[in-house]
Amino acid sequence: MTELERTSLIAHACATRQTAHAPYSKFLVGAALLTESGEIIVGSNVENASYGLTICAERVAFGTAITSGHRRFQALAVATAGGHAPCGACRQVASEFCDDLLVLLIDADRPDRVVEATLAELLPGRFVFPAS
Repeated sequence: MTELERTSLIAHACATRQTAHAPYSKFLVGAALLTESGEIIVGSNVENASYGLTICAERVAFGTAITSGHRRFQALAVATAGGHAPCGACRQVASEFCDDLLVLLIDADRPDRVVEATLAELLPGRFVFPAS
């Protein structure tokens, strides 16, 4: 990933955070996924009154990317107040496509503060479907 792609990915995650539908928690999350071809796919969280039906920003981004034909990814940027990491479900979904994915954790209140990790560091011992 180039520095320009990194900067753009961070900007997209921060900007798309503002499109979140989070009337209950008020916790806005924006995600930006950099595809192998260099395209950026975004997603924001969509809450529901029945919390279990809430869809995380990261899964929205992955779902949009998959339905657009993408299967290989370079990086994922996630913007939250405080710079929190994706939930376990989002980590597992991401691991379906790449366990060496670079993840940028952005503190939306201080977007110059970015923590980098790999998906393997965030999700050791991921679930893998048993071979038949």
